[in-house]
Order: sequence, then C-alpha cells, then structure tokens
Amino acid sequence: MAISEAEAVIMEVLWRQAPRTAEEILAEVGSQQDWQEGTVKSLLNRLLTKKAVKAERDGRRYMYSPRLTREQYVSQESKGLLDRLFEGRVAPLVAHFSEQRKLTKKDIAELRKLLEELGDDQH
Repeated sequence: MAISEAEAVIMEVLWRQAPRTAEEILAEVGSQQDWQEGTVKSLLNRLLTKKAVKAERDGRRYMYSPRLTREQYVSQESKGLLDRLFEGRVAPLVAHFSEQRKLTKKDIAELRKLLEELGDDQH
C-alpha cells in the first residue's frame, strides 16, 4: 500500500493526535497546503480504501484514526527507496548521502556504533 506525499501529510496529523474530523485536519494543514475541505476528504477516502485509516461515525460526522503506524510507514518507504534506487543495498545509500551532504563527526560516530552493533548481532 503506497502512501502518496499528500496522503502522508494527513497521516502525520493523525499520528500526532487521533481521532480527528476532516474539519480538524483541514484546520491544521489546509492553509499551509492550500487545500480545501474537498481535498482533505478525497485524501481521507483514498486512505480508507488503502486501509491506512479507519473512520467511526460520531453523529453527523466521521472521526478518523490511523490503522497504519508511523513505524510501518517509515519501514515501507525506506524499503521502497532502497529497492528502487540502490538495488536493496544500504552501503550505496550511505555513500550517496555522504557525497551529497557532509557527514558530521557525530553522524560518523553513530554509523560506526550501528555497524559495530550489527556486527555483534551477526555472531
């Protein structure tokens, strides 16, 4: 289930606080995204179809909550990025980012620590 960038904006709102109405979501992101109520409702319907959110009736309105956790989303997106751009390999990804953005000493120390921990897990 691929989540579009626009759908991810809606999900971020719901991950921060749920349940929320379409109107509450619009109030939070509408002006910065230049979205109208119809846009938010369309995105929510797509997310419902993808089973990323659920809706519960509350009187005349619906309250939306995430089914997909942020961790599941990040995992799917990072795997997709690795597969699409780096043939599923992490080393070329790290090399790419180290060429594009200067790694700080802290970044390098964290990567070393991670590699040591991964190495320890392999034995």
